[in-house]
Amino acid sequence: MNEINRPVGLFLGSKAAIARAYSPNVRGELFARLTMLERERFSETDEALRNVEFLFSTWGMPAFGDEEIRRSFPALTAVFYAAGSVQAFAKPFLQNGVKVFSAWGANAVPVAETAVAEIILANKGFFQTVHHGQNGEWPEHDCGRPFPGNYNTKVGLLGAGMIGTLVIRILKKYRLDVLVFDPFLTEERAKELEVTKVDRPEELFEQCAVISNHLADKPQTAGLIDRRCFEKMGANAVFLNTGRGRTVNESDLIAALTEQPTRAAVLDVTEPEPPQAGNALYTLPNVFLTPHLAGSLGNEVQRMGEAMLDEFLLYAQGKPTRYEVTQAMLDTMA
Repeated sequence: MNEINRPVGLFLGSKAAIARAYSPNVRGELFARLTMLERERFSETDEALRNVEFLFSTWGMPAFGDEEIRRSFPALTAVFYAAGSVQAFAKPFLQNGVKVFSAWGANAVPVAETAVAEIILANKGFFQTVHHGQNGEWPEHDCGRPFPGNYNTKVGLLGAGMIGTLVIRILKKYRLDVLVFDPFLTEERAKELEVTKVDRPEELFEQCAVISNHLADKPQTAGLIDRRCFEKMGANAVFLNTGRGRTVNESDLIAALTEQPTRAAVLDVTEPEPPQAGNALYTLPNVFLTPHLAGSLGNEVQRMGEAMLDEFLLYAQGKPTRYEVTQAMLDTMA
């Protein structure tokens, strides 16, 4: 294709962020098919942007208003976002008829893998016993009790969106009974996933020794996981959160962990993040804090750029895509 007749694409974002998400091979594929512009920052006076048909970005994507999009990107047809949530910027694009594609499916993979790893360890009592070696203790146990292990064991999941669904699918490799609370999960979908749907989140805490949070961060889920749930936790139960900190009533969680020290919490996310200085989460011995590492990091970030290249190729060929974000989806997704 003649260079002058090729569609125009734009990498928008810091050079470091774009390089992390879009590998040299992916960038080479795009440069071979498009006249690619690269901008670290947006400028309304940049006339070259008026010819851009495809925008590629990742973490650090700026938000635009309706008028900015109409004025600066009149030729834009699609945004490809090599990261997860698009809540911060997608709506104005969608309202202007611009399609938005997100690598949320690719970003969900390492989160689900991390959650499953934590679930398996939690069922073995890892988080309650890992300190013993540091303390010079070696407690005896009775064939795994009081921890249930990973055979014919109930596991509770809060949320069955993209990440929750991946967790369910990976857990099928194990002999586990998965219970799910999700206000958007239908009985038909639960049957398809081969999980048991419960009507109230506290039912998971009452029935399961391990509960993993994957609820979307929405106004209706803020603080949803509260005292009513935590007071139902078993004496050796573990709460895992690789979802969003805002869905948890933190003071209620701290109270439950203080009241029963054999419970544990593994928190990859908090609200705020990180916790403020002096927060009890830093000092409670049954709390394990990790710095939001469940999502894509290291080489995993390149999976998201590859996913957006795949979406672009499908879209450009008029074929069905996999990860288009619609206005309706914004109402329920993280």
